[in-house]
Amino acid sequence: MTTIEDTPEEAAFRSQVRTALAARLRPKPPGAAFSVMGAGQDNLDEGRRYLAVLADGGYAVPTWPVEHGGMAATPDQAAIIAREMSQFEVPDLYPFMVGISLVAPTIMTHGTPEQKARWVPPIRSGEEIWCQLFSEPDAGSDLAGLKCRAELDGSEWRVTGSKVWSSRAHYSQWGLLLARTDWSVPKHAGITAFGLRMDAPGIEVRPLRQMNGDTHFNEVFLDRAPVADCDRIGLAGGGWRVAITTLMYERGSIGGGFGVSRAELLAHAAERGAGDDPVLRNRLAHALADLEVSRMTGLRARAASRAGRTPGPEGSGAKLRMAGTLKEIGNLGVDLLGPGGVVEQGDGAEWRTLFLTGPSLSIRGGTDEIQRSILGERVLGLPPEPRVDKDKPFSAR
Repeated sequence: MTTIEDTPEEAAFRSQVRTALAARLRPKPPGAAFSVMGAGQDNLDEGRRYLAVLADGGYAVPTWPVEHGGMAATPDQAAIIAREMSQFEVPDLYPFMVGISLVAPTIMTHGTPEQKARWVPPIRSGEEIWCQLFSEPDAGSDLAGLKCRAELDGSEWRVTGSKVWSSRAHYSQWGLLLARTDWSVPKHAGITAFGLRMDAPGIEVRPLRQMNGDTHFNEVFLDRAPVADCDRIGLAGGGWRVAITTLMYERGSIGGGFGVSRAELLAHAAERGAGDDPVLRNRLAHALADLEVSRMTGLRARAASRAGRTPGPEGSGAKLRMAGTLKEIGNLGVDLLGPGGVVEQGDGAEWRTLFLTGPSLSIRGGTDEIQRSILGERVLGLPPEPRVDKDKPFSAR
C-alpha cells in the first residue's frame, strides 16, 4: 500500500500526539459502530466533556491559531492528529462542527477583535452552538440569489425572509446569516453577513424530518428579527467574501472524511459472507478501490503541501468523490444485511443510517453540480457557465 513516510519531525510529532491522546481518551474497542456525519446523534454533554478534555494543548481545534486555543497545526500535522484520533473513542461532534470548522475560522478571518473575543471561546468549548443561515427555498444552488433582506433601523438591522437546511438551528444559540442589504447593485455585491441570536424575537424554527429519522435540518423564518450592527461580520455589502470563506472551510471539512473505514467495510463484508457471492465480491472490490483512490488523492495533496504548492480546487474534488463513495458503500452495506437491511430494528443500524443519509451528501455543502462546475472551469479549463445577471442590479432581475 502506497504511503508517505513521516519525516523525523513528523514521527516525533506523531509520538507526542499518541501519548497525549492516550492520557486523555479511551481506546476504541474492536467492532465499535461507526457514526454517520450528522445523523441522529445529539449528545451535547458528552461532546462538551470531550472538548474540555482536549482543550489543553489545542488538540480539540488543532488548526486554530495558538492565541485562540489551537496549536497552529500544519495540514500534515492535522492529518496526523486525525489519524491518531481514529484509534480512540470519540463522540459524534457534528452538532459543534458548524461552529468549530466553519464559523470560528470565518470570524477569525473577517471578524473584529471584539467579535473574536466574544464568539470564538464559547465555540471552542461547545458552550455556544452555531448554525448556518445561507440557503433559501427560492435560491437553490444560486446562493448569491438570496432574497432574505436586512434593513438598517437606527443602530440595528431588521431581517425578514426565510432560510432552509439549517443544521441544528432548533437548539443553536447563534446563526451565521447572509442577508441582502442593497438591491441596487449586482447580486454578489449587495449581501451582508451577520451573527444572529437565534432567540431574538421574530424568529421561528421548524425542524424537517428526513427519511433517516433525523430532524437536524430546519426551516427558519424571520419577521423583522433584530440584529445589532456590532454583530455585522465584515463590511456592509461585503458578505460574499465572508460566504466564500465559509464555503471553502465547509467543502474541506465535508470532503476530509468518510465516516466508515476500509477495515470496517471489510469486516462487515466478511461477517456477511460477501466472499461467497461473485456479484457482492465485485461490488466490494469497486468500493475498496474508490476508497483507495480517495486515500491516494489525499496523499497527493499532502505531498503538494509538503512541496510548498498552493492548494487548488481539491476541496471540491474531495467532496464530490466522498459523496459518491459513501452512497456506494451505504448501498453495499445494506445489501450485505440481506432482508434485515430493510428492517428498522436489529443489527446493522449504522449501515441503514448511512444508506438513508447518503443521498443528502450530494446536496449539503454545495451540490454535486456546483462541484463539477468548479472542477470543469478550474481544472479542465472549460468555459464558465453563462451568468447573464452577473452585472445587473439585483432589483432588475
